[in-house]
Amino acid sequence: MTTLPDRPNTALLVIDMQHGAVDGAHDRARVIANIDALVARARAEAVPVIWVQHSDDGMKYGSASWQYVPELVREEAEPVVHKNFGDSFEATDLEDLLAERAVGHVVVTGAQTDMCVRSTLHGAFTRGYDVTLVGDAHTTEDLTAYGAPAPAEVVAHTNLYWNEQRAPGRRGNTVGTAELSFAVRADG
Repeated sequence: MTTLPDRPNTALLVIDMQHGAVDGAHDRARVIANIDALVARARAEAVPVIWVQHSDDGMKYGSASWQYVPELVREEAEPVVHKNFGDSFEATDLEDLLAERAVGHVVVTGAQTDMCVRSTLHGAFTRGYDVTLVGDAHTTEDLTAYGAPAPAEVVAHTNLYWNEQRAPGRRGNTVGTAELSFAVRADG
């Protein structure tokens, strides 16, 4: 159970599913389809969907690479968090948006697994949230040329270690799209 008082709700985060982050990403089509299914389920269950959009020198604000992929469509009422750092909480209004919605459990999807997804997982966890990673709804590009493991290994390792995250009063876990429940975990 979250350590944030009076936060019984769950929100779905869709992180950086932008052309510059996913056009060449591992398992792109399946990840996008899974995120699209999760967004539809969240909407059907009145779970807030919050979109996160990164900008930096490689994805300049307003550029083609900065745009979200066309397969994922944000509804007008769904907020967008604009960020310049890996952690979606850092120097953004994400915490305010979650507090307004009484969210204590975040469900994380998106890109890049080894950068913004991991940073946001840890950022949420250290801020007191329960954090679920959807194991088949995040991806990364191939960075083996820089010494990183292959993308499938990065995704698998992140899924493995996140499933075991524990701290007083909160936990992290990893589930597949089909197994996800938007209910807040009470077994901390």
